[in-house]
Amino acid sequence: MANITQLQQTMTILLTEIADQLAKESGVIIRERKLKGSTFAQALIFGFLSKPEATYSELSQSAASVEVWISKQGLEQRLTMKAAEFFRLLLDKMVSYQFVSQSKVQPLLDRFQGVFIRDSSIIQLPKELSEVWQGVGGSQGENAALKLQVCIEYARGSLQGPYLQDGRIHDQKSPLDRLELPAGALDLADLGFFNLDVFQQQSQKDIFWITRYKAGTYLYFSDGRPLSLLTWLKAQKANQIELPVLVGAQHRIPCRLLAAKVPQEVADQRRRRLREYARKKQVALRPELLALADWTLVITNVPEEKLSLREALILLRIRWQVELLFKLWKSQGKIDEWRSQKPARILCEIYAKLIGLVIMQWILIINLWKNADRSLVKAMKVVQKFALTIALFFRNETMLTEVLDKLQKCIQADSRIEKRRKKHSAFQLLNSCLPNGNA
Repeated sequence: MANITQLQQTMTILLTEIADQLAKESGVIIRERKLKGSTFAQALIFGFLSKPEATYSELSQSAASVEVWISKQGLEQRLTMKAAEFFRLLLDKMVSYQFVSQSKVQPLLDRFQGVFIRDSSIIQLPKELSEVWQGVGGSQGENAALKLQVCIEYARGSLQGPYLQDGRIHDQKSPLDRLELPAGALDLADLGFFNLDVFQQQSQKDIFWITRYKAGTYLYFSDGRPLSLLTWLKAQKANQIELPVLVGAQHRIPCRLLAAKVPQEVADQRRRRLREYARKKQVALRPELLALADWTLVITNVPEEKLSLREALILLRIRWQVELLFKLWKSQGKIDEWRSQKPARILCEIYAKLIGLVIMQWILIINLWKNADRSLVKAMKVVQKFALTIALFFRNETMLTEVLDKLQKCIQADSRIEKRRKKHSAFQLLNSCLPNGNA
């Protein structure tokens, strides 16, 4: 069970004993005269968590909060490639720890043994870092990019990742594609993870999945006859329809095809995006894709008695919560921005910021996650205000626990989102599935 004591103990061991050990292994700290691996990590992690745009002077002040007196010039000299490797190793250790909220979840989510949302996001890097993280394109493959792979169990907030990959690697080669889910779990993944082999294996293990239909995937009626999707859709009179189908020319996976017609303005917006994508990639745009833009198309192996068409579409909307997490990390955590153009400093900054964001997620799981109407934006602002206070009392177990307790109370005080009358928030959509629910 995630609680303040567990959080305090985990943070302490990771940012003291383990950090010191990794500093020696990476060679970033040889003689502990002024700086240890633990205090080096605390200074940068809490410094960037407090202020993602921190200057060397401000990071030097952050170091002072953990009783390390080092000039901004001295700190700058410490941000080497060995230091970057140290922070990368520490991040790897951080993501191996899991915190889970034990609070009661909403009934729609509680039908499954966890609702797992997988997705990735790209950070474009200077070309000088192409030997560390390879991007896409370039005549000599000189572009640099870092891909973050994340899975969040939405019902209880557990975070897996971020796992780091070259930007050029396809999502289907992600560590998350080999993620072992429990029987009865629900997998919600972006189209980049669309893999019939995985869907078939999950169905055989009693794992549920919902995904958007990938254009060009073969469909068959339940009796094995080929299904011409566009022809079938044009013959329908209802705006929401479903059909039992078999998916894949070789796999023939039994599932449900769900189709919901979208408003004209939505369809037009989708077509504009398709044309823009085809223009940028200089590829031909198939007329079938433009026609299918009139519909939201979903395939799922969740049976109708467990999940209605409307509920399936709501869960598909919930998948966007991981997109909002990445947006938060970039807009407030600024993981894709840096003040320096020095490659080593950039990597140190990115890794340290990601570690801080993992810690932030642990903090939010303890109390905030039980609130369906939680605002991660408001909560993160509170965590950022407390970051240097956490650093200041990090070596005092009693005081650190007290600071974390007060932080939780401040988050609870005002980290809620208001109900919307038009475009409903995720918690409103989920609440609309309650008996007599009213979003």
